[in-house]
Amino acid sequence: MTAETPFTIAISDSELELLQRKLELTGLPDELEDAGWDYGVPLADVRRLVDHWKGSYDWRKAEAELNAELPQFTRDIEVDEHGTLNVHYVHKKSDASGAIPLLFVHGCKCRALEEICNKLTLVTGPGSFIEVRKILPMLTAPPEDTQAFHVVAVGLPGYGFSEAPHKKGFGPIQMAEVGHKLMLALGYDQYVAQGGDWGSIITRIIAAKYGPTHVKAWHTNMIIPGPPHPIRDPLRFLRFMVTPLSNAERRGMARGLEFRKIGMGYLMEQATKPQTIGYSLADSPVGLLSWIYEKLVAWTDNYPWTDDEVLTWVSIYWFSRAGPTSAGRLYYENRVSTKELEKYNVRVHTGFSYFPQELFRAPKALTRNLGKVVQDTEHEKGGHFAAWEVPELLVGDLRKMFGKGGPAHGVVQAKM
Repeated sequence: MTAETPFTIAISDSELELLQRKLELTGLPDELEDAGWDYGVPLADVRRLVDHWKGSYDWRKAEAELNAELPQFTRDIEVDEHGTLNVHYVHKKSDASGAIPLLFVHGCKCRALEEICNKLTLVTGPGSFIEVRKILPMLTAPPEDTQAFHVVAVGLPGYGFSEAPHKKGFGPIQMAEVGHKLMLALGYDQYVAQGGDWGSIITRIIAAKYGPTHVKAWHTNMIIPGPPHPIRDPLRFLRFMVTPLSNAERRGMARGLEFRKIGMGYLMEQATKPQTIGYSLADSPVGLLSWIYEKLVAWTDNYPWTDDEVLTWVSIYWFSRAGPTSAGRLYYENRVSTKELEKYNVRVHTGFSYFPQELFRAPKALTRNLGKVVQDTEHEKGGHFAAWEVPELLVGDLRKMFGKGGPAHGVVQAKM
């Protein structure tokens, strides 16, 4: 494993010029007069964003801000049966006394309940290393007498500026191996992990596979339980059947079932034939924009996205090292390895954060087997992209869980 190399985002002028040429050649579809959001992203929204992308949006400004705010690096990491990959990550140490190492894994990955106690449906969305942007200073430089963290935000292989896998079979288990080996390479023999969406599955595997020796605690804002089987797990099945649902649980499950009916078309394509849709996403910046923008709006709790925010998220995919098609392949790999994931059981301190506009809400009666649950926190606002929408709430939960008097305080021997 090589030493880390400082990384600066520096998109070439030729790539920017190519993007502008493609935007100039954009052809937009027609739209029904009263369509609204029922048929997908409204034409007016896409036209506004495209005009901004072609004209007043300044990628160079966004690029400079990302480089200034996020200390970025790359490092070669060897993955079992997949060779060596060059991985991009954000790494910032805290100057505060008692800071503990935290691995943050971005999205997107989640599951929505298809039928109560029957089976789970997989869904995914548009995340990258940018999700750590708002929480990074809050975690590394907190108020006095508040828990601080050394933060590592790994760019998953195939996303952002990390090298993409080159062979079939690179799924969540391999992603977990990358994250763990990165922490060890950085000198963090003991650490805690946090993730939502894709990050939830990956950090769960990390906590189960590498804890409690190395991973001392796990926190997630995307709680993904397995359905209890009436024969293999009768006590848990019975507990779920007789436990009344709270109002929040009922609303969350209803949202998940509604999402299953009207929000999962993209999933079926990317989980079965990612290469086919990949040609469109890699060739058309407006196709990529509409593909991602729909999720940013629909999956948040009325978050007031600015056009600049949207275009920066989309541009990271457009300018990514391997292109947007690579990110889509993880959906396929997860689909074919779901049974393998079920064997990973967490035995370390575990914390959950529930946000009302998450894509689904698992009843607590289903979540007790996901780890040694020491903290459950209900929030009144926030959605799927909690680290971006409500960073103060997510960070507050981490400070509470790991700070003095918290249920996971002291699980990691603090290092400067």
